[in-house]
Amino acid sequence: MHFLFPPVRRRFLTQIINTPKPKNIFHSRYSSTTTAPELEELCKVVSSSIGGLDDLESSLNRLRLSLSSLLVTEVIKHCENVAPTRRLLRFFLWSVKNFSLEDKDFNYAVRVFAAKKDHTAMEILISDLRNEGRRMESQTFSVVADMLVNLGREDEALGIFKNLEKFNCTRDSFSLTAIVNALCAKGHAKKAEGVVYHHKDKITGVEPCVYRSLLYGWSFQENVKQARRVIKEMKSAGVELDLYCYNTFLRCLCGANVKRNPSGLVPEALNVMMEMRSHRITPTSVSYNILLSSLGKTRRVKESCRILDLMKKTSCAPDWITYYLVARVLYLTGRFGKGNMIVDEMIEQGLTPDRRFYYDLIGVLCGVERVNFAVELFEKMKRSSFGGYGPVYDVLIPKLCREGNFEKGRELWDEAVASGVSISFSSDVLDPSITEVFKPTRKVEEFNLKECKVPKNSVNMKQKILKGKKGKKIVSNKKKYVSK
Repeated sequence: MHFLFPPVRRRFLTQIINTPKPKNIFHSRYSSTTTAPELEELCKVVSSSIGGLDDLESSLNRLRLSLSSLLVTEVIKHCENVAPTRRLLRFFLWSVKNFSLEDKDFNYAVRVFAAKKDHTAMEILISDLRNEGRRMESQTFSVVADMLVNLGREDEALGIFKNLEKFNCTRDSFSLTAIVNALCAKGHAKKAEGVVYHHKDKITGVEPCVYRSLLYGWSFQENVKQARRVIKEMKSAGVELDLYCYNTFLRCLCGANVKRNPSGLVPEALNVMMEMRSHRITPTSVSYNILLSSLGKTRRVKESCRILDLMKKTSCAPDWITYYLVARVLYLTGRFGKGNMIVDEMIEQGLTPDRRFYYDLIGVLCGVERVNFAVELFEKMKRSSFGGYGPVYDVLIPKLCREGNFEKGRELWDEAVASGVSISFSSDVLDPSITEVFKPTRKVEEFNLKECKVPKNSVNMKQKILKGKKGKKIVSNKKKYVSK
């Protein structure tokens, strides 16, 4: 089984379980109410950073308070983001020894450790849950399966699903959907299809959710052939295709074409959009943005501008992400004037972009050594009154100073200080004697001098060679004349 422990961990568990229980300290009956002092006192002990795990248990043994199922749950809830998971685990195991906890308490603790991605703690509690014959809730299995797949332990998640009856958990449509979703979220579509194939009787009523997960799983792998097959199966099964399904397939198709067939991006994507319209599904800006993002990755500028024009003609209003994708590819390919026009057009349309719009484009302009355009874009950002200018000052001021524009750098520094914006570097960057100004790595003057010297030397060499050849010819002619 997947939850058999190695010898070292078994010894650790034995040490925890065999710790002597305190005598005559806690009430054995369930108490439905907890007092604030008891909760505060327990939380203080559990979240303390002083001492080890054995010291924690000794401190808990010295407490005299009424322990209850509700109190244990409340302590874990209050300490899950404060105390280390090992201290939480020791507290829970200590509570199990001193009070008869319910199945719901075990399930809650398992979900907490799964959310914190502590595989060892979760494994210990699941093993105890199974050995004690407790019931695992379907919600708990869903969280556990998702956590295990995220950690790359998909086979372990499948092992729990196959043995759910040993955890007193029903293998129903909910648990089937949970394992399929978890597998497909990380691209394990083939394993997910195997689960669906062996449990066809349990997908009744959840077919749309299962098929969408499978479609996403194959799209995650950018396997266009298998994704198209899932779409055909959905049509055959009478499952209605919606915008999400087509956008998922479109993302799969574009991702595959970026790597294998960039020239087929636009025609194949437009064919999918035509198919969408035939099913009375209108492509939205999200659909076009998927295509524009892929065009930007392949630096296809003309196609990006044409898609933007096509959106306007087909009455599909571009959003700020659309303008961002087009402006970005224009800046990256050196079309700075056209990129500025796109940004101005977005502002004229009254669209309010996220701060990331300006952050990323200013970063792109600084990356391609066009700080003057980045400063102009920053001015547009300030006119929009977005706030959050600190990261922009952090990028622009050092960049301007390294290019020798200390005057503009000082101006932005004073502006930031006057506005109360915190800057992450010191004012030394404004000192020309400290900041090293960027210098071209290619020595132009010396190179030109060398270019001037080379032709002279080459001409002299050619003259010497010609003289030598003529002298040889004269000698050879004399020899011929004498021989005659």
